[in-house]
Amino acid sequence: MSGGEQRRAAGRPRWGRMLLVGVVVAYLAFLMLAPIGALVYGALEEGPAKVFSALADPKVARAFWLTVVISAICVAVHGVFGTIVAWVLVRQRFAGQRLLNGLIDLPFAISPVVAGYMLLLLFGRRGLLAPLLDALGWQVAFAFPGMVLATLFVTLPFMVRELTPALEAFGTDQEQAAATLGARPWQIFRFVTFPALRWAFLYGAVLTFARALGEFGAVLVVGGGVQGRTETATLYIYRALDDRQYAGAYGAALVLGALSLALVLGAEFMRKKRD
Repeated sequence: MSGGEQRRAAGRPRWGRMLLVGVVVAYLAFLMLAPIGALVYGALEEGPAKVFSALADPKVARAFWLTVVISAICVAVHGVFGTIVAWVLVRQRFAGQRLLNGLIDLPFAISPVVAGYMLLLLFGRRGLLAPLLDALGWQVAFAFPGMVLATLFVTLPFMVRELTPALEAFGTDQEQAAATLGARPWQIFRFVTFPALRWAFLYGAVLTFARALGEFGAVLVVGGGVQGRTETATLYIYRALDDRQYAGAYGAALVLGALSLALVLGAEFMRKKRD
């Protein structure tokens, strides 16, 4: 093969890689960068002052606060029970384990709107548990507890799916060694197992929080989006767009998007630390 033919043969893979990279960049730019750019433009089109004025509304602040509170509750609950579920799935063997493992991914397959409707069938005024709730004087649907339950459902898989492979990779040798030295189960988990899972735990917590921040369909159905009561940040954006309050809608969406982006970048940093 002559020198020219060798250069052409070597150049073809390079051009192929460049074309492939270009297609990927164009694809992501179309799906991600273009909407983000449109959001920034929409937020600043009428001037920053109008956006800040809309976001200064106490009802908007309450919507964001409600979103953060629900997200924090989901992180706390899944941090405890998601860790337990992951540990049981990896360390124990029992009948129905595969079914339970498959059910963990159910929120990925079911629409959040359907999830909210299922909760209404349970906790609504004519739901299966309505007589019990009435007797206890509890309100779940169209109230804060229902919104928490809906968000817990849609965020269920993240903590479990991050901790499960970490537990499998860690193995049981160190745990067994600690047990032979007289350590109790809770001591083994606290001082041996959990330190090896900390980055996976933090990554799962960040993903859970980010997903909870952006939840819309389930909380809309089960919460009703009552302004000043059950209106989260995403529901405020929806209502503001419907009322043609574009400055507030774009501004809130920009704040929520920036927060989610920061969480995702933080999660990616944690993934690199873990690896």
